Amino acid sequence: MEFVLLGFSHFHKFQNFLFWAVLLAYITCVLGNITILLLVRSESSLHTPMYFFISTFTVLEIMFVSVTVPKLLALLIQTTKTISFIGCFTQLYMFNALGETECFLLSLMVFDRYLAINNPLRYSTIMNTRFCHELAFMPWILGLVISLFPIIKTFLLDFCGPNEIDHFFCDLAPLQNLACSDPFLSNIVTIVAACFSIVLPFFAIVGFYSHIIYTVLKIKSKEGKMKAFSTCSSHLIVASLFFGSAIIVYVKPKGTYDRQRDKYYSLLYFLTNPVFNPFIYALRNRDVKNVLKTILNFNAN
Repeated sequence: MEFVLLGFSHFHKFQNFLFWAVLLAYITCVLGNITILLLVRSESSLHTPMYFFISTFTVLEIMFVSVTVPKLLALLIQTTKTISFIGCFTQLYMFNALGETECFLLSLMVFDRYLAINNPLRYSTIMNTRFCHELAFMPWILGLVISLFPIIKTFLLDFCGPNEIDHFFCDLAPLQNLACSDPFLSNIVTIVAACFSIVLPFFAIVGFYSHIIYTVLKIKSKEGKMKAFSTCSSHLIVASLFFGSAIIVYVKPKGTYDRQRDKYYSLLYFLTNPVFNPFIYALRNRDVKNVLKTILNFNAN
């Protein structure tokens, strides 16, 4: 009927510190992404395909952290650390669906930069408003559909023994390890889904950026190179942080698994990137910096 999320219960002395640290990071993340979203929506100079995808990404980031962080905050201050069976699988589905959507959206954003740099004359014609909306809709469909398969296979397993999950949210691997029935098929489905929704977007990003770098290096003027790199530098940083931290959390040699350490790595993965991303887009994008300067100067006057 329910699972017990152990969270960080082993570290009683740090519960209050973790609560306030996570709460501060969550508020910063939400406010930062809302600020970027409002800037893009309200400033006409930012009504371009690149910033449309950025605004979509900010909405996704808010939803992604909101799936796990509120429950984590409750775990840190409540004595009861249970989550219902349905609630656990709902969280599991939303977390995986949004995470996979983010992978596809990041690859879509680099595709946009690829077209802008490699086909500048045709870019505005190709990336019209209708096509942008269709492209932005596609990652959500893929994420919501692909994540269904491992979730359903895991949901159909028999759970009749231990119900303690040594984590602060419901994830596929801990749940599959608790099953009384053989989780082999669910493990295979999970691996296939991960390859399709994580590995393929990652290689697509590497391929697009390799072509972008090759194109930029052929530009003769130093100013032209800097301008071309500046249009995709923020996305490159965000994509590197996302996939790099995901590899640290989920890809490790055998025999190096440490549940307590991995929980802290996961906490950094789920909070650090969404907190820093709005600042990266604000500080690395010349257009956003110009808009912020204009607003600050207007308020000062």
